[in-house]
Amino acid sequence: MGVSDPLGLAAKEERSPDLELARVPIARTAFVGRTLRGPLQRPRRVHSFAEFQRLFGGLWQPSPLSYAIEHFFDNGGREALVVRVANGARSATLTLRAGLGTLTLEASSPGTREFLRASVDYDNVPTADSQRFNLTVQRVRVPRGNHVEDQEIFPLLSVDAADERYIARMLERSELVRLLGAVPTQRPDRTCDAQQGAAAYVASSGDGDDGAPLSDYDIVGSELEHTGLFALEGEEFNLLCIPPLTRELDVGPCAWLAAIRYCRQRRALLIIDPPALWHTADEALRALRDFDYCSEQAVMYYPRILAHDKLRGHFESFAPSGAVAGLIARSDESGPLWSTNRSEEAVLRPGYRPACLVSEDRRVRLEQKGVNTLQAVRSVARIGVRARTLAAGTAASADAQSLAARRFALLVVNSIELGTRWAREVLPALEPRHLERARSQVQRFLEALHADGAFGARPAAQSFFVRVSFGREEGALRILIGFAGTRRPDLQGLRIVQRASGSEVRAVSLDRRHLLEYCPEEIEWVERLASQLRSG
Repeated sequence: MGVSDPLGLAAKEERSPDLELARVPIARTAFVGRTLRGPLQRPRRVHSFAEFQRLFGGLWQPSPLSYAIEHFFDNGGREALVVRVANGARSATLTLRAGLGTLTLEASSPGTREFLRASVDYDNVPTADSQRFNLTVQRVRVPRGNHVEDQEIFPLLSVDAADERYIARMLERSELVRLLGAVPTQRPDRTCDAQQGAAAYVASSGDGDDGAPLSDYDIVGSELEHTGLFALEGEEFNLLCIPPLTRELDVGPCAWLAAIRYCRQRRALLIIDPPALWHTADEALRALRDFDYCSEQAVMYYPRILAHDKLRGHFESFAPSGAVAGLIARSDESGPLWSTNRSEEAVLRPGYRPACLVSEDRRVRLEQKGVNTLQAVRSVARIGVRARTLAAGTAASADAQSLAARRFALLVVNSIELGTRWAREVLPALEPRHLERARSQVQRFLEALHADGAFGARPAAQSFFVRVSFGREEGALRILIGFAGTRRPDLQGLRIVQRASGSEVRAVSLDRRHLLEYCPEEIEWVERLASQLRSG
C-alpha cells in the first residue's frame, strides 16, 4: 500500500501451507459516515488527507467524518478505510442528444459536488457504421471548469444490443457514470463547437442532491445489500470509527450496539466517542453509571478535543475518535504491543488539546470505568498508565480489560485465521500431512512471537500450546491455541475452525470439555501449565 510498516506487520496476500504465517496489520482504521462526494457504500483506502480530499471532497461542515479524517492523519494515522453513506442523496444527470431521442447518464456518486461532462465523436468509426461512437466522460473540479480530476474513455461503443461493445454493458465498468433509462435507437450526436467545429463537452445538470443528515439506520445499513457497516465485508480493518451524525447529534444506541456486535464478528475494536453532553469529568462519571456499552470490543477516550476548524476559522469542539485512532497508530511506532517501554499515554499532537481539564483523581476514577484520558502534554503522574478497554471492571480476564493485551490477542488470532485459510481449498480431503503443516505453521508463528519477547521471560513451554484436529463430521480444520496473557499470567484459549464456507473464531475456556475434544491425552499437562501461570 506504500505505507511504512515499522513493526513488520504487513500481511501477505498469499496463503499457503508452505509459507510462514505473517503478522497482520494492527492499526488499519475504518471510518463510516457522510462525505461531500465520492463512491457510495464502496470502501476506499486513503493514505493522506490530500488523497481523501481528492476522492471524497475534503472538509465539509455537515460531515463530522471529514474532520475526523483530518484529525486522524494529523495525529499519526497512516491508512484509513472510508465508507461513504448517505440519506436520500441523488445523483446529477447528463443528457446527450441522439437524433430524435436522448442518451441519459447518471453520476455514479450522488451529491451536488459531482461535476461531470461528456463528449461524443465518431473518430475512427467507418462512415457506413451508424451504430458506433466514442464517449469520453470527465470529472472536473468546478462547473464549466477545465481542471480535469478524472477521465474515462470508451472507444467504439454501440447502441446495438447484439454488439459486444453495447453501451449498456460497457458502462457497467465505469466508476464515473451509469446508464439511466433506455438506450436510444440512434447513437448520440457529435458534441462539437458550432463555430469552431472542435470537440466540445456537455455538462451534467445541477439536479444532484446531498441528501438529509444521517440517522443511526443509515450507519448500520443492510447486511443483505452490503450497505453501512456491512459495506466493510471483505475488507480487513482493526479499528472502527463512527463520527457523530451531525455537528450537534451524537451516534445513538442503535448504531453503537450494532457496531459492537459487528466488531466482535470481524475481530476489530470500536472507538466510541464520549457524548457531547459530558462537559466535565464529573458529568462523565455520573453518566457512566448507566452506560450500556461495556465490552472488550470497544474503547473510549475522554474528553472531546479542541481543534482549529479551517472552514470556520476558529477553534471548535470535536468528537475525538479520529484523533484517537491516529495516536494509537502513532504509538505502535514506539514499539510492539508487548513492550514494557511502550508508551500508552494518549498525548495529542500540537494544535490539538482536550476540551476540558481532567484532574488526576478523576482520571483514576474514569480509568476504573474503562475510560482513558486524553492530554495535551506528557505527565509525570501518568507514567506507566496503561490504556484500557470498556470491559474494565466487568471482564473476568485482566487481558480483556487492557487495550494492548486485547489488541495482541486480536493480532494472534487474526494472523492465524488469515494464514490458515489455505486449508479451505483442500477440504474435505484433509490428510494427516495437512494437519501437521497447519500445526507447524502456527507453532512457528508463536515461537517467533516468543523470541521477540511477546510472552515475557517465561520459557516457550509455559507460554503457549497448539493442537490441530480434523472434524470429519463437519469437514473442518480445527485449531485450538492457548497462550499466556501479556499483563497477567492467565492462559487464554482460542478456537479457530476453517471450513470450505468460511472460518469461525471464538474464545474458549480451557476446561475439560474443550481439552477432551482436542487433546484428551494432555489434559493434565494443560491444566498444570494453567496452574503454573496462575501461581507465577
